[in-house]
Order: sequence, then structure tokens, then C-alpha cells
Amino acid sequence: MSCTPVVGIRAILLALVLALSGVAYASEVAPVTRISTASGVVQGVIENNLAVFRGIPYAKPPVGDLRWRAPQPVDPWKEVLDAGRLSADCMQAPFGPTPTQGRHPVAEDCLYLNIWRPASDARKLPVMVWIHGGGFVNGGSSSPDSTGEGVAARDAVFVSFNYRLGRFGFFAFPALSAEHAEEAKGNYGLMDQIAALRWVRHNIDRFGGDANNITVVGESAGGISINMLLTSPSTRGLFDRAIIQSGGGRKLVRTRHLAKDVPDAISAATLGIKFAKSKGIEGADAAALAKLRELSADAVTSGLNMVSLLLPDRALFSGPVIDGKLFVESPEEAYAAGRQHPVPLIVGATSSDLSLSYAKRVEDAFAIFGADAGTARSAYDPIGDGDLKRINNAIGSDRAMVEPARFIARSMSQLRPVYAFRFSYVLEAKRSGSAYGAQHATDVPYAFDLLSAVHGDIVSPADGRIAAAMCDYWVAFARTGNPNGASRPTWPAYNAAADAILDFSSSGAPIAAPDPWRARLDLMERLNAR
Repeated sequence: MSCTPVVGIRAILLALVLALSGVAYASEVAPVTRISTASGVVQGVIENNLAVFRGIPYAKPPVGDLRWRAPQPVDPWKEVLDAGRLSADCMQAPFGPTPTQGRHPVAEDCLYLNIWRPASDARKLPVMVWIHGGGFVNGGSSSPDSTGEGVAARDAVFVSFNYRLGRFGFFAFPALSAEHAEEAKGNYGLMDQIAALRWVRHNIDRFGGDANNITVVGESAGGISINMLLTSPSTRGLFDRAIIQSGGGRKLVRTRHLAKDVPDAISAATLGIKFAKSKGIEGADAAALAKLRELSADAVTSGLNMVSLLLPDRALFSGPVIDGKLFVESPEEAYAAGRQHPVPLIVGATSSDLSLSYAKRVEDAFAIFGADAGTARSAYDPIGDGDLKRINNAIGSDRAMVEPARFIARSMSQLRPVYAFRFSYVLEAKRSGSAYGAQHATDVPYAFDLLSAVHGDIVSPADGRIAAAMCDYWVAFARTGNPNGASRPTWPAYNAAADAILDFSSSGAPIAAPDPWRARLDLMERLNAR
């Protein structure tokens, strides 16, 4: 998306319409759609009593010589920037019917953000910054399940943004490490996130947001990103609170390093050399790097998506790495040692979350627990029906997401208030096909009260009440650091002794109680800590 200047035609037309209708157009109550940022003036649009700004650049387009460089400051503009439409999402390959694929363009020029706020000239509003998921290879800010209407309608500011994905966002090569030695390497997508958060710190007050009250929210890869941002020595002070939805916290796969091969995990640089060879590029010097930068965006993507991540070689993709500058250890290591940034936190997972457990027999499913196999059988198959799919799903979900969320809650609660949750709610119209509970990522549109935008007219009143309650909790937490208030069920702060969580249950209301899965999560904790 290019930075196309426009005259403020919308503002003129709005004033004319209001004047003809007899409505006063007093400057002190006029909708705020033109904002002066540190880089130039942007012109947004008014939609449903909200001011919306889309496609604001927060860094230079990472193309040409800026491919595989840390994000660079955007060039200031002199004319008014049209902020009325979304940018392209970042380069990615489709993998099926998803919210972003097939309906929105993708491009290498994609480092833009979007802002929703009340149309009135309110000030010092809490700010929520969304980091999307998608396995670091898919997703984007065009997804209808994570726009800002529901949050902004509750007198808050909502920000979403794109960050580089796949090999554009996570890539290493020996010649890359040699150039611009002062810059961090490998984790370009995470560097984009940091650049976007810095932009928000420096500019959000101009949009009515409180630059000293910023909450980051992320799900799946977005939640994993927040774990990394919370545990990097270089990111202290970027945000004030955090909400992690299904963001793991343990190692889903073995941690990779930028340039050091370790057992069972070759380095990102070695993967980069292998990828270059797959494109007919030999060597690892500057000439080879120049040829890599000359590859088309489609050639760099080369079909990489969330399905190809399941292949044995993970499609020659490193994902986030320990680079020695921004990230010096895994989040799990930092949490265990208490080296994370001390901010108030909401953390949890869905009841039937992401599972990578594929045991072919029930005995194999429980064998991973070793001496605890018999106890695990009682915990994960209490009715003794041997439903392998259900057992695999529960074990894999607990291992990847549910127990790691508890691990983070226990670690962070030593430093700041933490509120732990489980999302068990299943849309009423879909319960017959959801025997095992709420699937991975199904909580996202509830958190932002966007059910109707995602599911249309199948949303029931009960569905809507859960979405409204969840969004109310999230916005209240962003405002004060405490999600409680109004007539919502009280959500107790987490401590390991009580082990209380708030369950967004299919009973129709959130329920606060000691975690009924404590015994099985204790088993999983021993397994995950090995």
C-alpha cells in the first residue's frame, strides 16, 4: 500500500450533510477524523460513531535492500494521508478457508497499523494493541474476528497491525549476520511488533489514547509473541499490561538459535543455506544474499503456510529464534528464573486447544507419562471408554497450551496480579459438532465482541452475552489492571494455592472456581518440566 495523499473531502461532505440537516457542527463535538502524527497528518473515517484509521505506515516498506533488515523509520509525508482502507496483509500462502485468505490481498509492503476509537474527542483512553496469530506464517489485520468496533464502543482505543511472516519475518543467512552488525537478526517479524509498539507509545495520545496505559493482547502466535516480548531484556517498558490467549509458554518445538546448531534443531542460518540451495543459489556470501533478495515474493514464500509447518523439515522455516541480542533465552527459561517483565496479566487457553498429540494407540498416548501412566489414564480417561481421539486431544491440548498457561500464571503471580481463565464456551449452533469443547482460536471474536461479524445470524442471545461479558472483562483490565466490575461474576486474582480460574463455560455465564483439571495438569507439569 502506498501513502496516497488526499484532500479532506470526507470532512467537508460530513459538515455539509450536518449543516443541511440542521445539526450543529461545533468544533468541540465534531467527529475527530484528521490527526497529526509524528510523521504526518492522517485522515480517517467515521463508522457507527467510531473514528477509524486504517493503513497507517509504522515503518518503511521492507522491500529491496530492506528485505531481512530491522524495520526502518517511515519517511514523513507532507500531504494528508488517506487512512480509510486496510493495507495488504503480509506475504503468505493460503492453506484453506480462513478469515484472511481469499478475501484480502497480500504483499511484501505490509507494515501498517489500524486504529479504532470513539468518534468523540475523548482523551486518556485505555489502549489495547492486538497481535494476531497464525503460526507466524499466516494471518493479518484484515481478519474480521479481531477488528476494533467492540472495544472502541466501550470507550477504549484498539490498535491492530501486520508484521512480517514466514521467511520474510524469520530468516537467517551467514551474509545477513555479516552486514549491519549493529542490528539484531533473524526475528524480523518480532522486530516489527516492537516497532509498532514504539509507534503506539509515541503517537497514540494524538488519537485520544493514554500512552502510559497500553495493553498487548495476543492469541496463538500472537500469545507466543507476547511471551517473548515479556522475557526479552530489550522490550522493558513497551507496554503496561498483557493478555495471552493460547500462547503456550513451554517449548512446542525445540528452541532454535540464530547460528548455532544444537541436537535435533539446526540453526536458522543452516536452514537459510538449505533454502537458498532449494532455489539454486549456492554459497553463503554477499553475492548469494543479493540473489536471495532478487527472488520474487512468491518464490520466498514458496508455499509456506500452517499446513507445511507439520512436515518433517517444517518447510525450511525457523520461526522465532534465540538471536543473542533481542532474545537471549527461551520464555520458559526466563519465566522459571523470574526474569520476565512484571506487568499485570490475563492468561489462559481454550478447553479443547491446539493439540499435537497423534498416538496411534491408547497405550501409546499414556506411555509418555512414564511412571505416571496409570494415573494419567485415570485423569484423561475417567469413564474408561478408550476414545483415542478425545484422549489425544486432551493430552495434546494440555501439553501445548493449558498447562503452559498455568505455568505462566504461577510465575507471573509472584510479581504482579494475574487472572487465569479457560474458555470452554461453544456457539450454541455448533455444539453438536464440538464434542470435546472449545477449539483453538474460537475465543478471539468473543474477546472483542465480534460474534455477529464472524458468525452472522446463527449467533444466539446466550452467545452474545458471553461475548459481551468477555469483552467487558478485557476492556476493564486494560483500563485499570483489574477485570472486575459492574455485575459480572467476580474473577479472583490467581495464586497457586487456590488455583482459581474463570471459566467461560457453556452453562451461559462465566464461573470462578478452583480449577477442576488441577490433578491432570499436575501430571502434565511433571511431563513438561522434563
